[in-house]
Order: sequence, then C-alpha cells, then structure tokens
Amino acid sequence: MPRVQLDITRRTFMKSGVAAGVAGALGTQGMKGAPAFAAGIDEDAWYRQGRIETTYNVCDMCPWHCGLVVRSVDGVVYKIDGNPKDPKSRGLLCPRGQGGVSFQYDPDRLRAPMVRTGERGEGRFREVEWDFALDLMAQKLEQIRQRSGEESVAIFGHGASDYWWVEHFAQAWGTPNAAKPASSLCISPRDEASILTFGWPVGGHEPLDWERLECLTLIGSHIGEDARNTVMQDFANIHGRAGKIIVVDPRLSSAGTKADHWLPIKPGTDTALLLAWLHVLITEDLYDAPYVERWANGFDRLEAHVQDKTPEWAAAITDLDAEKIRETARTMAAHAPRSVIMPGRHVTWYGNDTQRMRAVYLVNTLLGAYGREGGMYFNRSPFIGDVPLPPYTIAGSAGGCAAEPDEDAADGPGELAQGPTGKVRADGAQERFLQGPTAIQELIEPMISGEPYRIEALIASGVNLFHAIPNPARTKEALAALELFVAVDVLPMEYTAWADIILPESTYLERYDDLFTMAHKTPYIHLREPAVEPMYDTKPGWWMVKELGERVGLEGFFRWDDIEEFLNTRLRSVGTDIDGLRAEDGVILQEGRPFLEDFDTGSTPFATRSGRIELFSDTLANNGLDGLPEYEPVDEPPEGYLRLLYGRQPAHTFATTQNTPVLHEVTPENELWLNADVAEELGVADGDRVMLENQDGVTDGPIKVKATQRIRRDAVFMAHGWGQRSELLTNANAVGASDAKLQTTWNLDPVCGGAGLRVNFVRITEA
Repeated sequence: MPRVQLDITRRTFMKSGVAAGVAGALGTQGMKGAPAFAAGIDEDAWYRQGRIETTYNVCDMCPWHCGLVVRSVDGVVYKIDGNPKDPKSRGLLCPRGQGGVSFQYDPDRLRAPMVRTGERGEGRFREVEWDFALDLMAQKLEQIRQRSGEESVAIFGHGASDYWWVEHFAQAWGTPNAAKPASSLCISPRDEASILTFGWPVGGHEPLDWERLECLTLIGSHIGEDARNTVMQDFANIHGRAGKIIVVDPRLSSAGTKADHWLPIKPGTDTALLLAWLHVLITEDLYDAPYVERWANGFDRLEAHVQDKTPEWAAAITDLDAEKIRETARTMAAHAPRSVIMPGRHVTWYGNDTQRMRAVYLVNTLLGAYGREGGMYFNRSPFIGDVPLPPYTIAGSAGGCAAEPDEDAADGPGELAQGPTGKVRADGAQERFLQGPTAIQELIEPMISGEPYRIEALIASGVNLFHAIPNPARTKEALAALELFVAVDVLPMEYTAWADIILPESTYLERYDDLFTMAHKTPYIHLREPAVEPMYDTKPGWWMVKELGERVGLEGFFRWDDIEEFLNTRLRSVGTDIDGLRAEDGVILQEGRPFLEDFDTGSTPFATRSGRIELFSDTLANNGLDGLPEYEPVDEPPEGYLRLLYGRQPAHTFATTQNTPVLHEVTPENELWLNADVAEELGVADGDRVMLENQDGVTDGPIKVKATQRIRRDAVFMAHGWGQRSELLTNANAVGASDAKLQTTWNLDPVCGGAGLRVNFVRITEA
C-alpha cells in the first residue's frame, strides 16, 4: 500500500510540528507495540528512529468525523493532527481526537474471535479462528432464516462500520429490523421536523453560516461540553467578535457562562417559550415579512395560533421573566436574518420533541434565516458514484432514505415512514409514527415477547447495548431469549459478555472504510486509509461483512475483491482513484449551493410538495396530529425526587472513550450536578459520593456530587455512558453512575418514534 514518506532529520523535525504531539502520547507509555517516550527530549526518540509515514483518515472518536493526518514510524502511530484541508477539522482536533493514539494502543483491546463457553453474561469464551467464527455465524443465521424468515434477524450499528452492517448487509439480507441509536435516541425529532417543514433533514453538520452570524441562540446545546470540534471553533469566534449569545438551559452550561442572556428554563417547557417568541415576532411586526410571503405557506394560521401565547402566558409555565422573553425575542429580531436558533444534535427529551423542533424552525423562518448569509445555509452532498449492486430486498436504510415503507418491521412506524417501517407494532399501534427510521429501543420488545413476531438473532456493531439503550435490565432479558447474539467491537464492553460470538474489529487507524461523503456548505469527499497494519487478530468491518455475505449466499452484493477495488470504482465517477485522492491530501472539495441566490429564478431549494416552507403541516394534520406546535405539559417530579438530565463531557464520547488511558486521566468519572441549596438541605457536601434511586426503585452509583448554584433546584445532571461493569476494562470498570440504568421509562414521540428519556426522576438514598 503506497505511503507518503519523509526522511527524518533534526531540521525537518523542527519544521514539521510533530514535536507538539510527543506529550500527547505519554499515556501509552509501556504498552506492547506502542510508542514510549521519556519526559524530555531523547536522542533515541521516535522522530530520529525511522521514516515518517503520512496517511489520511477520518476520526472515529465521536460522530463529528473530523479529517485527520496520521503520522507513524515503523508500523507504530505516533501523531494525529487535524487535516487543514478538511472543512470539519480545519487542521485542529479536540481532546478526543488527540486521544486516538491512546485508543489505538489500549491494552484492553479485543484480540481474536471468540465463542461463548459458559452461560450468557458470564463472560466465558474461547478464542477461535476467523473461519470457524464466521462459519458458525453463517450456519446459525441460515437456520433462523429457514425457520423464521429474514426479518427474524435484527442488526444494530454505530460508528463508521454501521454502513457495512446496518445499511448494506441488513438490506442485502432482507431484514427491516436494522437500527442505530443515533436516530431514535438522539436526532430523529430534529430531522423529521425538518423534513416536514423544509423537505430535507438537517444532516450531520450544523449548517449555520458562522462566519457572518450575529446572534446565536442555543436551547439545550452544550457547546464546549459536547465537544464537536468545528462548532467549538465557531462558537469561540462568535464570542470573540462580541456576537450576541442566548442560552436556554436549566443548567448554566459552559456555553451559558459565555452568554449575554441565560434563561434557566423549567425542564420540559421549551415549546411554550418558542411559541411566546413567535408571538412577539408577529405581534410586534419583527418578522421578515417579504421572506415569509415569498417562501412560506401557512402564515395566517400561525399568526392566529400564537395570538394568546403571550410572554406572560409562557412565563407562568417556564419560570422565566416575561420581559426577558420579550427582550430575547427582540434581540434575535434585531440581528435577523443573521440570527439563528441552532438545531442541536441530541433532541429526544420528553416525547413531544418533533413538535418542539418544528417550533424552532418556525422561529428561524420568521427571522428569514434559511438560505441567507449569516443564517442557515443549504447543505449539499458531494457527487460520487456507487458500486453497481443488485436491488436490495429492503428499500432504503436505517438512515431514513427508503423510497417505500416496509410492511414487516417488528417495531413498525406507520405507513408514511421513510425508513424501515411497518404497519404492525409489537404494542398494536398501527399508525403511531409518521416518518423516521426504525426505533432501536422498540426492537428490544419483540426479542422478549415474540410479538408481532419473534426476533431471534441480533448482530450489534459498536453499539454499547447497556449504555446506549435505556433500561439495560430489559435489554439483558432480551439477549437471554435470543438464539444468536453476535457482538462486533474493539473493546470488551460490558454487553460483549452476553454474546455467543465476539468479532474483534480493527480500529479506524488500521482499516479502510467507505468514502466519507460529507454534506456541507462546501461538500467534500474524505479518505480513510490504514496508517498501520491491524494489531492482533482483528479485522475491519467491511471484511467481516463481505466474508459473511459470501457464506450466506449474498455474493452478488460483494462484486469486488477487496476494499481498494470498491473505493476505486466509486472514485472513478469523479475522475480519480485512491492514489489521486491521497495526492489531494485525502480530500476532494466540490462546490455547493448554500444560499437562495445560488438557485435559478423560479426554482426552489425546499423539497416539500409545495416547494415552500410549510409553517402549517398538512401531513401532520391529515394524520390527526397538530399542524402547528402546541405546548404539552410533562409530568412533574414526584415528592422528594429530581428530574434526571444528562449530557456529555468534553473529553469523552460516552462509553466509547472512557477506558482510553489519556482521556481517562483527564476525566476519570462522571459527576452529579446538584443544586447547592438542595445539597445542604439533604446534608450532602460537594465531593461526597452518593447512591441514586429512580421512580421505579432502580438504584445505581456511587457518583460524586458537584454541589453548585449553576443548576435549578428541581433537576440533577450527569454525563452519559458511565457505570460500566466489565472487569476486562482497566479504567472504565465500576466508575461513576449509569444514567441508562436509571432510565426505566420513556415517552415515545408520536411523529418520529424518538424516545424521550428526560421523564425519569431520581432521589439520593445514601452518601
């Protein structure tokens, strides 16, 4: 495999910037096959030992997928930098991206395929050869297919390899029961609301025209804690040039400390605030009337709808000051159209989330933000050809791009759905969801009950089932009932102890993957290529899927000998190949059409049936739902309980990185944010470790208390993904508390099937 090589001399070392990365790899000191450094400059240090090999990659330490330049010597990775040509990294990385070397050389990594020898959950396995593991897996899948049909197999995926498992293998195999937690547990309300309003989803990038943005409004978006690299850069820039920042959050987050206005809203009342903002914009004639007249339908109905949604009405609901509601609405309008409420990523909160996100988009529309400089640009995907394949049995993918609804999915959103969907649900609700991908949390029930039919096998690729999906006790019950459970992962996460077969995956630094085709203001294609050979007896996801597919009669879906042939076939459509893409620093940039003026007169960027922004949704109204957002109260905490809120930490991507040595050193555990006055009343001091009990009597902990005035009295907050129980994880085992374990109930969004998890409550039981 070709490499870009550079002979090392003292002069080239000093010019290359590689020296800055030496300290970042100290956490891997002493590991077998990993770089080891002295604290100071060593005459025998790595940069004097050989030739630097430069490869191009895409970070897999979080879903933001920043472009990377990776440098290795003699088959060992030493330095990871952001790719300056990549629009998502701009040459910079967050702590997680810098921790990729430590993740690569984590001594706890899975090393060989294994099959279970004890009971499920005992964690007793023996190592086997790849042929044995894949033959056994194929045999079991064939038996299930012959007995119960293709749909009796479910496939969950997360991370870059989910394309191979969830979108390619699942559709080739013929099961509609394929899902990703990033959909129904994270982003589906924002994307389904966007489809209903504009005709297209938000996509993976926050499409704000940050360079010219003058007023940024955040509702529950924790920039600086949810450490998405480019967003942090852009947020720092707008703050540095004194742009206006409005933060709505029950907690004074890192972003809130930089805000001009912090609105400590009562949890669950955000839609009331948004409706009041709409009221102010309309009744005070602060909205962009020419823009709305040209591009939007349904304004008259919206105007009538918000006449009584006054700031005083909202103040009584939200615990906010009515004049503060007016002031912030006027501030947004004063900077329009360079004024935007950022959509955010994790928006599954209370079960009414699609309507809340619709209200966000209606405010942005009245500000005239879409397709305007300083507002929201139009994402455009790059052009790239596909590898010719036979038609899939299942139309579309878990990402929600099916042309027709599927009638067989066990979790079955209704007839208007765009992803793998169905007409019959396990709970009998035939038309519960209008649109959206398979709801991963709802696929657990058919594994237990067998209704409407039994799911007998599960393949989970990179999905930490006990921490990505709420109520792990229910998930364990489902796994115990399966005929076959296959876990594909890099580390021995807690859920892998329940597998029949474990397939160890190579890290992102050791493998090719499909091309990263990024919808963006400047659409682009990025290469992921291996920097080093796979450690131990691990394999990339594409290889596993190809080998398994050929064993179960799906050879036609793998009409390529290796991944290089697959990638070169796609790249020929844009006049290049892997070597050519590598010569372009791993990135091909294409032209977008980000603003309204980039479209021909008479054409429209909006993909709704009318070709306009739908303020009132006929699609919702025709299915018995509200055509305009309504405020719906959520349950109050029971006496003695506090609402459980959750989020991220800047050094970690949930459970994925908590075992990574250098990142564990930065943040070794999660904390419980507890109002300082409440803590004093409970006799709890800052730094105490406490146990938590939820409304259903489920307990977890201990967790360290952060007593602070930066959170409301009626809520607590913790970082998501902690509390794993796996003795094979040196750093992450039995550390902190698990929010997923305490989330034993959720409200299902009637539009998209998202699971609102902020309807759980906890109390402190003991210190």
